[in-house]
Amino acid sequence: MTITKRERQLMLDIATAGDDDADPAQPLPWAVLVALHSLIPGHTVALVQLDTYRCQTVFDQQVGGPGSVSDSDWPWLLEAFWAHYWDSPCCCYPDVSGDLATVTTISDFHSDRRLHATAMYNEYFKHVDGERELMLCLPSQRGRILRLLFWRGRGRDFTQRDRDLLTLLRPHVYQTYRRRAARKPAALTGRQRQLLQLVATGHTNRQIGRRLGISEATVRKHLEHIYERLQVTSRTAAVTEALTSEGPAWEGT
Repeated sequence: MTITKRERQLMLDIATAGDDDADPAQPLPWAVLVALHSLIPGHTVALVQLDTYRCQTVFDQQVGGPGSVSDSDWPWLLEAFWAHYWDSPCCCYPDVSGDLATVTTISDFHSDRRLHATAMYNEYFKHVDGERELMLCLPSQRGRILRLLFWRGRGRDFTQRDRDLLTLLRPHVYQTYRRRAARKPAALTGRQRQLLQLVATGHTNRQIGRRLGISEATVRKHLEHIYERLQVTSRTAAVTEALTSEGPAWEGT
């Protein structure tokens, strides 16, 4: 694959991007999304994490966006999206398959004619100018998959060249994401850390409840809040994430 001088510079900008402290809470520096938008043009480029078990958006950082969608439209559009998510293979493919390596497009799963007959298209895609989509997944857990999404309206589809460029950039984008994530403490409360330490030593919910003088239901609720803060979906993942990301905060209250 021949890479033009312009593409090479944009890829270098993405691979060597420093942290943009103008908005440090965002998962990627804005400069990375802007460069990706220039490298693979469309109306929107977004880094998204969905909690597909709870039907929630964990975060959605994007450059661009469908200009025709008003704020008042989003509640019913999101309701339609989640209603049809598991029936839409172009959306749920990484959850169902566990394949985070393949860069996919909507046309991998549907012809234009078949797409236009789906409920997802008629109730969501067409309202957000989502005729074409390119999806790159980053290393993450099933149910909370990190997705880099590129959107276009009607017209030229994404190409194999676009996929190849993203495949080359995947490790660099993920490294930048992980570096920024590591800077943000999970900020568990003292009670949550105490409970998670008991989880780490193999205690059941009933045993934890007895040790802490709370009900099993309260233990489960604490765990739900811990999962949400750490952006994980299991006990093992919560312990691992706390140990690797929280640092000294794990040890004290």
